[in-house]
Amino acid sequence: MARRFDAARGALSGDPVTVADALATIDATSNVGALSVSWTGLVTYRAGGAARNQLTWFDRAGQALGTLEAPDASQPDLALSPDGRQVAVQRTAQGNIDIWLIDAARTTRFTFDLALDRYPVWSPDGSRLVFSRLRGGIQDLYQKPANRAGAEALLLASSGAKSATSWSADGRSLLSTTVSPATPQDVWVLPMAGDPKPFPFLNSTFYEGVGTYSPDGHWVAYASDESGRREIYVRPFPGPGGQWQVSTAGGKDPRWRPDGKELYYIAPDSRLMAAPIASSGTALQPGLPTALFQPRIALGGTPAIGYRQQYDVAPDGRFLINVNVEEGPPRRSR
Repeated sequence: MARRFDAARGALSGDPVTVADALATIDATSNVGALSVSWTGLVTYRAGGAARNQLTWFDRAGQALGTLEAPDASQPDLALSPDGRQVAVQRTAQGNIDIWLIDAARTTRFTFDLALDRYPVWSPDGSRLVFSRLRGGIQDLYQKPANRAGAEALLLASSGAKSATSWSADGRSLLSTTVSPATPQDVWVLPMAGDPKPFPFLNSTFYEGVGTYSPDGHWVAYASDESGRREIYVRPFPGPGGQWQVSTAGGKDPRWRPDGKELYYIAPDSRLMAAPIASSGTALQPGLPTALFQPRIALGGTPAIGYRQQYDVAPDGRFLINVNVEEGPPRRSR
């Protein structure tokens, strides 16, 4: 749409007019985006349907091993169950975003509220899911039995938006990315046993988010922009202690290998990276990251507001990745 504007008077005039109507010329799922206007009034834009993505299994060499469901236009913020048999995703149906569960046989809806439900995290025993619910401008944490045998329950309500990111292997604490008025984003800890009062793990003037417990619970990997761009770091949990940078040229969405001896992340050029991790007492020794392959992951290597990781790691070491199927097959690193 467009409407005349008088810059000298700072006033609009006339009625809005349609510049381009993609729905009438393409199909019911089309949209107009990537808009730019020149000083001469020439308008350029991109029209077309949303990109199709496919949940795809890969081995370490980048070989596709199979898929889940048919391709669609979602960015599902996926989370694999501890046994690797189910994946929790966010999915849009009838204009509403909910949590859905997918396995090799079927796809079933998990939440039914009219609010926006997203960012699922499994309990370490696979019995529960924690997720964020956005209602009335406030995003709080809820939990629900994975078998749907019980009702969902409010876990944490506060003024700042928050999303759970990782549940410790002993089940005693939950990490979340929390937004507060004074800082961009921080990593907080929510005790799941004893005193339920949350407390900050990382709380600075920089962005810090997507905290992920190591399999033994002694370390937390996270992303921070304290260097001027987002990199992957590791700190001991619960601290205090040192800080080690793992990525060397930018990174997002850290995930641990099931044995804790490697840390994966997505590089700015969308390659899936792997860095060896060795620890001795309170000291960590991250190795030089290497590229495994480039999976054409949905959302690419650029951090996207409102979305979390588009991949996860199964107990057997396979990767489940949300792949953009319209860009061709993944590229293997040489």
